[in-house]
Amino acid sequence: MTSLPEFPSPGRLLRLAVRSVPAAASLATFIHLARGGFRGLNTLGWTEAALVGCLLVGIAVAAWRRAMRGAVGAVVDLRDDLDLGGALLSAAFVVVAIGGGDLFPIVYLLMAFLVAFLPRNAGLTLLGVALVYDALVTLGGPVPNATGYLTHAAFLALFSGLYHLVLAARIAAARRAESDAVQKRIREVEERARTFRLVSSGTQDSFSGMSSDEKWLVASVKEIEGAVQAALEIAETGLRTYTCAAFLLTSDDRSLKLYDCRSGSERVQRERFNAGEGIIGGVLKRRAPVRMNSPNGLKGVTHYDGGGPAVQALLAVPILEASGLVRGVLVADRLANEPFSDQDEKLLSTIAGEVLRSIEVERVMSYIRKTRDEKDRFFRAIEELNRAGSPDQVFVAVLESTRQLAGLDFCAVTLVSEVDGKRMHRVVRMSGVTAQGQALSGQSFEDNNGLVANVVRYGAPLPGRDIKAMDRQIIFDDETQIRGLGALKIFPLVAGDRILGTLVAGSRKKAAFEQDVLRMIEVIAIQAAQAVLRAQLYEQMERMATTDGLTGLYNHRTFQAKADEVLAQSRRYQRKFSLILTDVDHFKSVNDTYGHPTGDQVLKGVARIIKTMARDTDIVARYGGEEFVIIMPETDAKGAFTISERIREAVKAETFQTEMGPLKITMSLGIATFPDSAMEKQQLIDLADQCLYHSKRNGRNQSVTVDIMQGGRKQLKAANAS
Repeated sequence: MTSLPEFPSPGRLLRLAVRSVPAAASLATFIHLARGGFRGLNTLGWTEAALVGCLLVGIAVAAWRRAMRGAVGAVVDLRDDLDLGGALLSAAFVVVAIGGGDLFPIVYLLMAFLVAFLPRNAGLTLLGVALVYDALVTLGGPVPNATGYLTHAAFLALFSGLYHLVLAARIAAARRAESDAVQKRIREVEERARTFRLVSSGTQDSFSGMSSDEKWLVASVKEIEGAVQAALEIAETGLRTYTCAAFLLTSDDRSLKLYDCRSGSERVQRERFNAGEGIIGGVLKRRAPVRMNSPNGLKGVTHYDGGGPAVQALLAVPILEASGLVRGVLVADRLANEPFSDQDEKLLSTIAGEVLRSIEVERVMSYIRKTRDEKDRFFRAIEELNRAGSPDQVFVAVLESTRQLAGLDFCAVTLVSEVDGKRMHRVVRMSGVTAQGQALSGQSFEDNNGLVANVVRYGAPLPGRDIKAMDRQIIFDDETQIRGLGALKIFPLVAGDRILGTLVAGSRKKAAFEQDVLRMIEVIAIQAAQAVLRAQLYEQMERMATTDGLTGLYNHRTFQAKADEVLAQSRRYQRKFSLILTDVDHFKSVNDTYGHPTGDQVLKGVARIIKTMARDTDIVARYGGEEFVIIMPETDAKGAFTISERIREAVKAETFQTEMGPLKITMSLGIATFPDSAMEKQQLIDLADQCLYHSKRNGRNQSVTVDIMQGGRKQLKAANAS
């Protein structure tokens, strides 16, 4: 049964009709202009009046749609922009067509407005519409004016381009100003955080990213700011001061900087000033409150910026930690000769203690948070090491975790091994920003008296103390120098009674390694050694499960799995692949005559030759006994035969030295190709085995393809028939 077509609902039809009004009005106006309409006031009639009315309705509809979409948060699309812009341009050109060319600047202004406030795609499209309209009005009139059209076109492009560039420049300037203001506030927060000792004075990290740590720091600074402001308000009210200000020592303890104040003067010192001068300097040196008054004005008042008011009474108390360390000073003054009392001094000292307590609380919270974050990173590092499945994954995990934990500039992992009876060290992975370190990865060096070799030799972290002449230290060997480090620590990778290698950690900062951090890195090194050992044992077990113990080639089980993979890929991508099955000729005689050790020597030599002659993409395996198999992806019978002959010739040319004298051998090889010879794996293996048997039955020491084998059978049948 055929269903009837579904028609839109009346409501949808009405919405489509309303939305089409701006475009329809613009198109009708365009057609009327093209036919010579709107050529002066004396040509206006009911048609022109109707078109103008439609244009006004279209402009209203387009503007209303944009406003409604903006009110509900919907995106204003290109069609909405073109509907409004096209209707406005149509109206502008109607005015120009009626009033004459003197009114054309209206179009310039409108075009500049549209380009400035609409997206680029809409602006460029409307510029093209304006040029077409101009052609109709200027070139389609009674007297075509090509020069006028070119002038209009040039000015339209110029106005549009200039307004676009000017607006873009204004927007860019506004964004830069906003960014500068944000960065300025961030720098202020950083400076105040250092003043409060919430972060170290050497911290150079930017806060622009506003991570969780940075948001916490901003919140801490605001908390202290609020406490100081509240304290100053209490002091101002309780002491009836003209100025009450808090000055804190900078990170170098040599200068004072205004933190906050309550004052009737604009001359309070807002720049840094010497902490050792004037009355305030005496307070800091004595670590005790000072009260002074003079009807003629006090001397040595340094907390005003030159030409300040005549202070007649002053009270200053130090902001002291429990250990006696001075953090700053609270200053209160009066312009009248009203000396501060003992009660006033006690009140201001109490307020100074509250200010210090606020700072100390945030410092303790900062330390707790820092310690917690370090522990979190430490535990994550241990988890990453436990998850690592291969040695390379272990190396990546230990380097990344160590660098993040200690903020290192250089980090490396070395492994030690015995090669021909000599101890060799190899840099298996490194990371860092030092120029010399980039070339280290993969390098090997012999045992020496360098720090890495000594750490392996003695099994203890080195150096045991800070080294002054770090650049002259031998870390790896004499030829490898790592310069620019201020601190260095090398940890052994110990697993049981074995030392697998070392973890090298370096920083440009001299005081980079705190005891807690050193202990955590040492634990990471121990865990890394265990992880490396596990990964190495896993790889060894995997290698034993997949390779032949005598030849080092893939074993029979792995060959079967690899053959399935290559067959599946060849079927999927419709590619050929070949399989070569080989056998050492008269190998039983070799074992019987020369002994099984010589037979093993021959098999190892043949495996080495096949592996060398095969391509990187080929898969070589020991099929069983003296038989070997080669899988050759994307190789037809001709290509496989060529490589098979190379292998056969190389084996034939090889001479094996035995106790009974030189020994030479030959090989027979059978070749089958997918899909030419067979479509299934076992069929390919059987055909290759038949080709191998054909080679042995017909003289050995030859390569036989399926075509050669079948051709030989045909010749034999023909001979028997004759």
